[in-house]
Amino acid sequence: MAVRPIRICGDPVLHRPAETVETRADGALPTSVEDLVADMYHTLAESRGVGLAAPQVGVGLRIFVYDCPEDRGRPTRHRGVVINPVLEVSQVVRRAAASDDDDEGCLSVPGFKFPIVRADWARVTGIDMSGGEIEIEGTGLFARMLQHETAHLDGVLYVDELDEPYSGQAQQIISDNGWNIAGRSWTPGEVDNPFLR
Repeated sequence: MAVRPIRICGDPVLHRPAETVETRADGALPTSVEDLVADMYHTLAESRGVGLAAPQVGVGLRIFVYDCPEDRGRPTRHRGVVINPVLEVSQVVRRAAASDDDDEGCLSVPGFKFPIVRADWARVTGIDMSGGEIEIEGTGLFARMLQHETAHLDGVLYVDELDEPYSGQAQQIISDNGWNIAGRSWTPGEVDNPFLR
């Protein structure tokens, strides 16, 4: 089990749809996927994030892991992995003004948060580590995480979906930090957590 570097937003792997994970004839996952998921859990724990998609560690496969509170400020946490997720959401309701609950960050845009409106409810279906079917759903922060991580697997970062003026602010930050250049990364545990500065 190892901490893997987290790719920063200019990396091409973050902007391509990830490939479906193929199971073996017996329904089991390849050993390489088991090793990847173990590393992703370790990387997520070191980063103190709530979710991590395989493309964020440079692997273009449809996998994400999570260790996410049910909602902001609640002690109940959900932890798991979803392979080949398919997302369903409730209708997105636009609000007149952004609230603190709309703030979102991303380990691939380290240290910054911007408001983005998401659906209040989300459900993901896919497979688990044993190759069995899995279904998870939630509201609040958990629903936000499900949408955020599934978008990563479609090659979309949350900063790609921001409204103005936040879209322009995010692009300026990305440009100022040189994050629009391929090959940039940070390694949790080796680099101070950018969200705790």
